[in-house]
This record gives sequence, C-alpha cells and structure tokens, in this order.
Amino acid sequence: MYKIVTAEEAVKVIKSNDRVYIQAAAATPQILINAMTQRFEELRNVEVCHLHVEGDAPYSNPELRDSFHVNSFFVGNNVRHTLAAGNGSYTPVFLSELPLLFKRNILPLDVALIHVSVPDKHGYCSLGVSIEATLAAIENAKTVIAQVNPQMPRTHGDGIIHHTEIDLFVECNESIPTHDLPISGEVENKIGDYVASLIEDKSTLQMGVGVIPNAVLSKLTNHKNLGLHTEMFSDGVIDLILNNVINGNYKAISPGRTLATFLMGSKRLYDYVDDNPFIELRASDYVNDVSIIKQNKRMVAINSAIEVDVTGQVCADSMGSKIYSGVGGQMDFIRGASLSEGGKAIIALPSTTKSGISRIVPCLKPGAGIVTTRAHVHYIITEYGIADLYGKTIQNRVKALVEIAHPNHREAIEKAYFELI
Repeated sequence: MYKIVTAEEAVKVIKSNDRVYIQAAAATPQILINAMTQRFEELRNVEVCHLHVEGDAPYSNPELRDSFHVNSFFVGNNVRHTLAAGNGSYTPVFLSELPLLFKRNILPLDVALIHVSVPDKHGYCSLGVSIEATLAAIENAKTVIAQVNPQMPRTHGDGIIHHTEIDLFVECNESIPTHDLPISGEVENKIGDYVASLIEDKSTLQMGVGVIPNAVLSKLTNHKNLGLHTEMFSDGVIDLILNNVINGNYKAISPGRTLATFLMGSKRLYDYVDDNPFIELRASDYVNDVSIIKQNKRMVAINSAIEVDVTGQVCADSMGSKIYSGVGGQMDFIRGASLSEGGKAIIALPSTTKSGISRIVPCLKPGAGIVTTRAHVHYIITEYGIADLYGKTIQNRVKALVEIAHPNHREAIEKAYFELI
C-alpha cells in the first residue's frame, strides 16, 4: 500500500544544498535525523531547519559544519551552541507566521522529516503530538519522509494525513520523548496564586509548560467552566479536564474542545490524548492567529520572560545579544488576549534569577530582544505582586514594577532608572 524502506535508504533523497524541515518537539523523528547525519561525509551545505527538537541533534556538531547548517526558528538547548560556533543561525518569526515561510516559498523546502502514527484501515496517519508548521512543510516539500511509529498517539484535528501524501515510510517502534511535571517551589506557588486571582470562571487559557504554568494550573481546582486555547500544554491540564474545571463550554473557537498546536509531557499525557476527540491539534497559523484567539471572551494569556524593564519592555528570547530561545507565540497570544472581550495578557516571572540577579531592571541589557513591547504589555506578575500597567504612564509603570521587584533591589533599580533619563 505504501513504500517501506530503511532509514538509510530513505535519507538518500537528501542532496547537498537541500533545505530540510524537521517536525518539532516530542514528535522529533530521531531515527531519520541519525540516518541523515551519518551521511555527513557525502553531503555539503544542507540547511536543517526546525523549531525546538527533542533529543539529540547530531547534525549540529560544529565539526560537521561543512555538511549541515542549522536554521532555528526557536533555539533549543541542544542547538544553542551553533550560534556561537557559526554552524547555526536563528530566524525570528512569530509561530503564527512560520507556516507562511513555506506556503509563500520564502524558504523553499526540499525534504520534510516527520513522525506519524501507523496508518488506519482507511490509510490515514496522524501527526500525533506536534502539528505547528509541519502541515505546511508536508504540502510544500518536494519529498516527505515519515518515521511510522505505533507508539505515536493519534490526535484529532488538522494532523490527519493520507499515506499518499508521504513518499517514503520508515517503520519503528520507539517511545515518545517525555517530560515529567516540574515541582513548584514557594516562589512559583506565590506567582501561581497571583495569576489565578486574575482568572475568572468561563475564561479561556493559554499557557506553556514549566514550573510557573504548572503552579498556576494547580491553583485552579475551584474554578469553573474554563477553556484551553493554547500553543502547547502538558500534564497539568489533565486532572482539571477530568474534574470538569476545563470543559471548553464557553469558548468561541472549538467550543467543548481543547485546542493546541503541539503538546509534550509524560506517557500519561500521550495515552490521554490518543484518539481523544476532546483534544484538537491544529496548525500554528490557525491556533496562534490573533484574529482567531481574540474571539474567545475572557482570553487569558500567561507567558514568561528573561527580564522586564521598568517601562514594561519584555525580553523573552535573548540574554543581551545572545539568543536564548525565540519569539515563539508570546506576541500572538499577548495581542489576542488584549483584544479579547474581558481578556488579560500576563507576563509572569520570578523577581530574581537563581543567582539572585534582579529580573526587573532599569533598562534591558544591550542587544536584548523586545518580544513584547511596552505598548502591548498589561500585567507583570512576580512573587511580590501584580503590576497592572495597561493605560499607565511611564512614571506610574516604574513605581508599579519597582514594587514587585525583589526588596533587595528596589532602591537600586529606581535610582538607576532615574539616573538614565
């Protein structure tokens, strides 16, 4: 019915000077990646592009710079070294617009490496736990190679593709990369309490994965009729769904469903979403579209940052001029929540780094990327409280943000800012 080959045979279609897209996150097709990398001696100048990929990224080894160049749309820990080493680049792009780079042929694709469930009796596979820009890659790449895995969950939504859309199949039986729920500490729990206090019943939530989102979710057990319209989610939502806290009944978009573009967590999460009609995964140019997001009343976007200056400028993708992550979907949801009727756009972060450096600063580091501008930001939350900045003057913003900085830094922050102006 479809062509099954070995991974080594499949990746022979990749040629020097090709551009290859790799499906992201927990759907990273590791077997295909390894087979492609093993061809490094015969390949030259292959551009490997992707969002964050889980597991090893052997093609990112600087010693293979003649063979592969990494083009990251979101810089993960496993490829961050390529930016300094010179065998990698970062392309800033909103997650909502990433599919357009392929659809508009701005970045023509030669090969897409994807990871799918086993075809059903009708010949349809599922892209499983990660859709993001993969559909656009499939539609526009010259060749599509799929790692076919019985352990990949079948998810509902956009990611159902017929086997005829795939050129080469490589069979495997591999577990999906997992992430355990992080344990919240005192700081994160205080932040969670403050965030939860802003969330009304019948709100629709966007949040990512990590300690703070998990802390927020743990504070929502007494809320009612919440919805989920988010870029990604993890295990923290499962019990809220099972206890009818999250039911999606008051969402405008996909009512009665949870909407995301990818997900990552434990095996419990993957088992829960498998063939579960309540979980709907769609492409990022739909899920992250501001005009779609804003239709949900009481849309609450909860995002984080590396540092925030006292005027409300939010740096979330770099440490100074050193790229740390990426633009991602923060602005998509900050703007969507801001335009939503009764919506709230929230940036939540600890007041200091683990080493005690203030994350509320007089001015951002030289070269820092501004992901959310001072005109877009509404609420900034630390463990010391909530700063409501919307409609506030610069002077009032400075006062509000100094008040939620760590007490050890407040006087110095305020003094340094007024010395700058």
